[in-house]
Amino acid sequence: MMKTMLPILAAGALLAAGPAAASRAVPTDGLWLNPRGTVAVRTGDCQGRLCGWIVWADGQAMADARDSGIDRLIGVELLEDYVPRGAGHWSGSVYIPDIGHRFASTITQIGTDAMKVQGCLVGGFICKSQIWQRIARLPNG
Repeated sequence: MMKTMLPILAAGALLAAGPAAASRAVPTDGLWLNPRGTVAVRTGDCQGRLCGWIVWADGQAMADARDSGIDRLIGVELLEDYVPRGAGHWSGSVYIPDIGHRFASTITQIGTDAMKVQGCLVGGFICKSQIWQRIARLPNG
């Protein structure tokens, strides 16, 4: 479960942006791929905050989601309610489909095409992070 949770956790953590586009040093809206290349997420505005939805997943990620009770992985909102917390930093929550829960998450912009997404499972004590890359189009598409 932890193996399949990490790509999804990273997906969630990576996609945060502030409500006002003018306050963003580097835009985080767009299409992002997790480090393992198994999940792509599209980020964008949702009622003045940044959110992110799964728009592509490879066969293994979809099978893992089905095994966890998620029938349709595509369209799942991984990133929710991210707000700015300083230049290039956001906080919100990430949904982990493998375990069916939301957890605290932060995103740190580390360049125009890369973000560090971190999600914490237990009160900030058990945290994992990944570097997500911006992509121009979906894999295999």
